[in-house]
Amino acid sequence: MSATQVGEIPTAEIEDLVAKLAKEGVQPSKIGLVLRDQYAVPDVKKMTGKSVTQILKAKGIKLSLPEDLVSVIQEAVKLYAHLNRNKKDHKSKRSLEVIESRINRLSRYYKRLGILPKDWRYERDRAALLIRS
Repeated sequence: MSATQVGEIPTAEIEDLVAKLAKEGVQPSKIGLVLRDQYAVPDVKKMTGKSVTQILKAKGIKLSLPEDLVSVIQEAVKLYAHLNRNKKDHKSKRSLEVIESRINRLSRYYKRLGILPKDWRYERDRAALLIRS
């Protein structure tokens, strides 16, 4: 597809919209949905030749934590709050162990890639603060 077709948004404008939405705090996976639903951009990658995260990187917008890691930490925070209310829920305790294992595996992966600092650690007590920043 080229930007010369009638009713199509130019590539530069799409990239500016992606940057604007990211600065407003919208997650990269949600940016594609917003562009599809509100701006009639069917696929960011087909229109621009770059993914949303590539556009953000090119614009100099850095995410504090990778999106998949944030979503798993949010899941752990919700489950931890549930366990504080329901002390005897043993299935949820096991689920929390599995989720925290996933967090640690992801963090090792991102440390190896250099996305997370080498001294970054997941701590259950600070997890809610991590996802808010």
